[in-house]
Amino acid sequence: METPGGTVSAAVREHLRQLCLRDFPCGTGSWNKSRFLPRTWRTWRELIPRDEEAVSPGEETVEALLGLVRSPHSPWALLEGSSAEDRFLRELAIQNPLMLKDTFFYSYFRSLRVVDKQVSLVDKDLLKFLNLEELVLSANQIQEIEAVNLPPTLKVLELYGNEIRSMECLCAAPPPRLQHLGLGHNKLLGPLESLYVTSNHWPNLVSLDLSFNDLTDLQGMVASLGTLCRLRLLVLQGNPLALLPYYRGFTIDSLSQLCVLDDITVSPSEKHQFRGLGRSGDLLARQAQLVVTIGNVKGVQDTSVLDPEPGPQGPFITYSYYVTYDFVEEEEGEESEYGVHRGADTCSCGHPFTHTRAARPENPEHRGRAGVWSLPQIVMPSPSAEQLSEDIPEDVPEEVFEEHEDSAESGLSAQSEEREDSLVSGGSAPLPGVADSAEELAKLRPRRDPRLCPSPGTVLFSTVRKPWTDVIPCSYEMQHTLKDLVPLKAFLLAGTTVTIVEEKILSWPAVLPPVDVPLPAKKGKGEKDKKGKKEKDKKGKDGKDMLPKELRQDPPILRVLGSGLVVLEPLLAGEPLVSEVCNFGVIRTLETDRLTSLRTAHISFLQSWRLQTLRPRCQHR
Repeated sequence: METPGGTVSAAVREHLRQLCLRDFPCGTGSWNKSRFLPRTWRTWRELIPRDEEAVSPGEETVEALLGLVRSPHSPWALLEGSSAEDRFLRELAIQNPLMLKDTFFYSYFRSLRVVDKQVSLVDKDLLKFLNLEELVLSANQIQEIEAVNLPPTLKVLELYGNEIRSMECLCAAPPPRLQHLGLGHNKLLGPLESLYVTSNHWPNLVSLDLSFNDLTDLQGMVASLGTLCRLRLLVLQGNPLALLPYYRGFTIDSLSQLCVLDDITVSPSEKHQFRGLGRSGDLLARQAQLVVTIGNVKGVQDTSVLDPEPGPQGPFITYSYYVTYDFVEEEEGEESEYGVHRGADTCSCGHPFTHTRAARPENPEHRGRAGVWSLPQIVMPSPSAEQLSEDIPEDVPEEVFEEHEDSAESGLSAQSEEREDSLVSGGSAPLPGVADSAEELAKLRPRRDPRLCPSPGTVLFSTVRKPWTDVIPCSYEMQHTLKDLVPLKAFLLAGTTVTIVEEKILSWPAVLPPVDVPLPAKKGKGEKDKKGKKEKDKKGKDGKDMLPKELRQDPPILRVLGSGLVVLEPLLAGEPLVSEVCNFGVIRTLETDRLTSLRTAHISFLQSWRLQTLRPRCQHR
């Protein structure tokens, strides 16, 4: 293998050396010297091998030598995957080794494949290959090519997986007969690249592959490609411009001569469907749209069954669950459109179900469903311990409260959701009471898992907090609209991390529940007070109105139940949808399931008992 910075000709010479064309069983030596003994002076001078009549002792026949290079079990066999040219040269070196000269090599090769040899320079010795038609220099370290060193006979040039930043170097003296140019997986960037794909430089080009670069100007690129009258195969997938929702339709309508786009045959129905779209290029928005949908979460352990029953002075513990994912951050100064759609698709597969799709307005089956849209829930980092200690003023009152509204249906869950909404929107959290020591203050500080911090350049999004159920419905859908397509491509290559989070909040009564003092009954209101007392007793049995209305809450305690990476690269390859069931393993136990079942049965019994005790009263009335 060549050292970094090698040339193409040096890599070819090294490859020929590794074929051992002059060593046994190839070439000439003691194993075949009698075949090359002279008969006349003329034959000796021209080194023409004599006909094989009898083999001298210690020599091998041609058939035996060929068997050594053809047998897969022979130590002289070629490596698996060797080209047909390598096999031909090995056999020719046995049958007629005297032909193997430099002039033969330069005229013999019509195809050269120098792949992953750390080549960085295309030198002028390549011009010695007089009949070269195909040159493959993929997976090397080439940054620029001096086009004058390319043989004019080239018809196929592949430069995949290099470090080429511009096609300008190729256009200085491009091979006039070139029919296929492969520049995929390079670093082509900028709108000026469209200037180098015109018929002035490539008049005979039939196939062009520019996939997985950083090209963003779709309109300019298509306008230049329209000058290539012979272009039939085009690959642009993997570029940021391919993330535009109208990419395929606009390209097909603008380049009517195309037969294959991104390895997919252009059908007559597509041409009819996208007719006229190419003339609307200036009116189309240059932004990508992606929709993220999260279905149901199943298999979460009900942690509340392990907590003791709260006393009159608390703590009252509430649990909520949500799913987070990170998405690329829009640049400052550019407006980004986000929305949450309720009632999205769900999946009861037993684990969080997520899918991401690219919105394609020109195709009806790729359009996002209409719905009610609202601002997204963005998880903001909780204040650190240092921030908490610095933000507490000296004259803070002994207790700071946050008022919550009662709800007969939601109870403390509604209080938890209101609390979380304030954190999500970036508001400051209610401060805990002043602690007597640093240890007590440390207990009140938030505990944050590093997996809940978004990676650089991304923002963390989350579903709405939901209380525990056997199947937690997220019903979440978010549309992301972004104008900067290069960071979006990098994000899709890296993928997104999906995390299930359990949020635990401890609430304490701000004021102790007042003690009821019986007052003297007033005339004419005895029956009204009696009725109010009955309703109070009824609510007291439910255990909801017994909770104080004013609570102070500790900072939330977050626990990651599961986290995993969702691969989004297929969206770059042209797939309209990525769907995955995230399986984070088993986190429930038989003991917690048993306790949950007992609590559910107990609640059902209490509800049935209350109904039975109320019936006689209803009949009496």
